[in-house]
Amino acid sequence: KMGNAESNAYQNHLSRFLPEEQSDIDGLFDTLSGSSGSSGAKNAKAAKKTVTLAALQAHTREPLPEAMTARLYHGMKSIDLPGKSAGLSEQIAKEQFVIFMSNLLKGNADEKISIIMRMIAKTGGPLKGKQIQEFTEDLITSVVHVLSYRKELKGWSLENTRDSSSGVKALASELLSELKLPDGTKAVGSQLLETSFDQGAIEDWVYRVPQISVFLSVVIRQGLHVLHSLPDQTNDILNLVPHCKGIKGRGVVSLLDIPAIIYINSHLPAEMQHKWQLLFSSRLHGESFSQLCAHIVNKGPCIVIIRDSDGFIFGGFASHSWEVKPQFQGDNRCFLFSVFPTLAVYTYTGYNDHYMYLNHGQQTMPNGLGMGGQHGYFGLWIDSDYGKGHSKAKPRCTTYNSPQLSAKEDFTLDAMEVWAVGDAPESAGRKGKKSILDVDPQAQALLEMAGKSRQSEGLREPVEEDEGDD
Repeated sequence: KMGNAESNAYQNHLSRFLPEEQSDIDGLFDTLSGSSGSSGAKNAKAAKKTVTLAALQAHTREPLPEAMTARLYHGMKSIDLPGKSAGLSEQIAKEQFVIFMSNLLKGNADEKISIIMRMIAKTGGPLKGKQIQEFTEDLITSVVHVLSYRKELKGWSLENTRDSSSGVKALASELLSELKLPDGTKAVGSQLLETSFDQGAIEDWVYRVPQISVFLSVVIRQGLHVLHSLPDQTNDILNLVPHCKGIKGRGVVSLLDIPAIIYINSHLPAEMQHKWQLLFSSRLHGESFSQLCAHIVNKGPCIVIIRDSDGFIFGGFASHSWEVKPQFQGDNRCFLFSVFPTLAVYTYTGYNDHYMYLNHGQQTMPNGLGMGGQHGYFGLWIDSDYGKGHSKAKPRCTTYNSPQLSAKEDFTLDAMEVWAVGDAPESAGRKGKKSILDVDPQAQALLEMAGKSRQSEGLREPVEEDEGDD
């Protein structure tokens, strides 16, 4: 019997959910189909409960942009049920609803793909790159919107970060760069937008770009408000956005936008993805190299972000505590990145171990902060004569394979931030109270000879306590 086949598939999908998840999904379906409560129960058998587009829109009007609600609806509608002509009904049956949830939240790339194809374009069939781009931008916009609406940004906000609209486009463009043409090469620019991609190419893309599945999961959980509070959440959702510390109430707007924070955080070692703490901001702490050193030395792994005077935003992840010394430091977990005008992460090549470098007050070696490349030709360099820097990586930085990150090879620094990531090292509590002058007696002596010791004493700041701003 057809009925049996239908209920078997339905039961298999239902069984992927824990009992409390099942009741959560049942409750949501009842709400959407307008049949909660005992009065509806008697008639439920007579009139099979269904969900309309209007009901879905009413439920998600505030948490999700309208375009994404329509995409979810087309995704649900695309599920063929045995014994029913596909696509004729404008309403969503419970089986379709459950299979949609099961495939997108618990399925593999193969199970997700036909739904995603219909979410991209309701007609199905090969899809133009432009349609995939619009879907990806909608998806990222919806993630930022719903996390902000549900107050799940963990101390970040649309007020204390850069405007996300350019970040949405930059992240979509970076994710789309993984789409492969039939000959296995990657499409770029206008070529990508006009190319048609078949189901196999898009399935391969969803398989290789985990963000698509994670973002869909966030949109469903937070947008429809289902399964969002159950403990089964995987780390890629839990640590999608790191907790933000040290910015609250200080009137600082970060150089980063929410899509960039999400993307850069996903490239950090897993144990460092749960928390970022502001260590240094040129807006707060002034434009001084010794101030920069005082705030970042011995504070554990951190992210350095720079904006040059042309508006390009870029930086690097330092996997170890910065130390003032004339040798290279760090390990192969370090990377460089660009945030604007493009968003990208550049990881180590294995060519050399020039991961990170910090020196100050030496006459024989370059003084400044550098990552990748070599002396005089760093992938990223901030001179100790604060305000100047370079990114001399043509054609590519030897350590990270990154291109020139700044607008011009030699750039002028407009603003800079450093964020500690993960938990502070054990020693930071003790060393944190020291200034660079305590760490480097030679610098102390030079300053005293120049009669400047007291001035820098006044630069010391109390160590900030962790704030409870999540």
